[in-house]
Amino acid sequence: MVLASGGGSNLAALLAAHDDPSYGARVVGVVSDKPGAGALELARQAGVPSVVVAPGDFEDRAAWNLGLTDAVAVFQPAYVVLAGFMRLLAPTFLEQFPGRVVNTHPALLPSFPGAHGVRDALAYGVKVTGCTVHVVDDGVDTGPIIAQAAVPVLDGDDEASLHERIKVAERSLLVETVGRVAREGLLVEGRQAVIGA
Repeated sequence: MVLASGGGSNLAALLAAHDDPSYGARVVGVVSDKPGAGALELARQAGVPSVVVAPGDFEDRAAWNLGLTDAVAVFQPAYVVLAGFMRLLAPTFLEQFPGRVVNTHPALLPSFPGAHGVRDALAYGVKVTGCTVHVVDDGVDTGPIIAQAAVPVLDGDDEASLHERIKVAERSLLVETVGRVAREGLLVEGRQAVIGA
């Protein structure tokens, strides 16, 4: 099950992988908070059921949280993968899928959390950044880390050029990690997230 807000490049990578029987995982549904998200078209083309749960269709945030939780629960997912989903999830959502919500972030957490990880890493002057796949908790990019990949910062990089290279690493890391988690399981204990434990 994938949650997505944007164009769906991470979703496209997961959909390409899930056609291989040895991958061990299938995208059973896509939920977006934006009616025009490109991820919805990718899901349609792949024959994967999708639904929009837009905040504007609900009277308040609490009602949206419940609607999102209900929409995802319909798919009975083993794991929920956030692939460019740009909203914080409520504790009630996370309680429904404990230790089974996975996110990707374009920086090496715990450094540079939040919506501007690439920009913040560049502004800080780091020479190496990267991407992280982590378990979602009720903080902002604070959950236990499952996997990371490093990406060098090149002289002359701007936010766009660096982000493009991170996205390439991110897609590969997400696909590999989700497949391993699906095949081998994920054990989360405190700050530790271990595949196949």
